[in-house]
Amino acid sequence: MNYVLALLLPPLSILIAGRPVVALVVFLIWVPAILVSGGLTHPMFVLLAWLLILQAGEERRARRGRD
Repeated sequence: MNYVLALLLPPLSILIAGRPVVALVVFLIWVPAILVSGGLTHPMFVLLAWLLILQAGEERRARRGRD
């Protein structure tokens, strides 16, 4: 579900993945980039969101393995 959200709103998806500071920074860069480039930079933010979601999942699995 979070991967689909990353396609539409990468900053919100990053926030849900548990990275609030990164989400704020991405939001502050994402909005002007969308307005100026007309969406050409959007795939870069989608890839960043997917990588952070994947990393959060790996961290959760690693924590469960240690318990």
